[in-house]
Amino acid sequence: MFLKYPGILLAAAMLLITGCSQTEFEKANGEPLAWESLRGDWVFVNYWAEWCKPCLEEIPELNELDEADNITVLGVNFDGVQGQSLLNLGQKMGIEFTILAEDPAPAFNWKLPVALPATFIVNPAGELVETRFGPQTEQELREMVRSQ
Repeated sequence: MFLKYPGILLAAAMLLITGCSQTEFEKANGEPLAWESLRGDWVFVNYWAEWCKPCLEEIPELNELDEADNITVLGVNFDGVQGQSLLNLGQKMGIEFTILAEDPAPAFNWKLPVALPATFIVNPAGELVETRFGPQTEQELREMVRSQ
């Protein structure tokens, strides 16, 4: 039957492929985060490090921003700290937004930041629209969202 109707076989194969290719990242606490679950939100992927003073300065701003409707802030430790050490470091630094255990950049072919802090801005359609370097304020990022 499938050879008689190759379109059915192709459609079935496409359904299997797309059903299995959902992008998922591990949070620092071990829970999975489905990238598609963020669709409809502005997503700010922020790269930080313990030794980065400007990173420390912007954390309270990003914590506030993460409380807003339709905005999600995700943190990525630039130094690759993992496991309980990552959770402890996030707590020590006062990070209240979600910390990822893995870097999402390779999955989306984003270039790794060359300076910190770096914030990758993804629109509600899931498209990378901007990359910002240096400390950001809640007000600056909200104004950027409003202007889009």
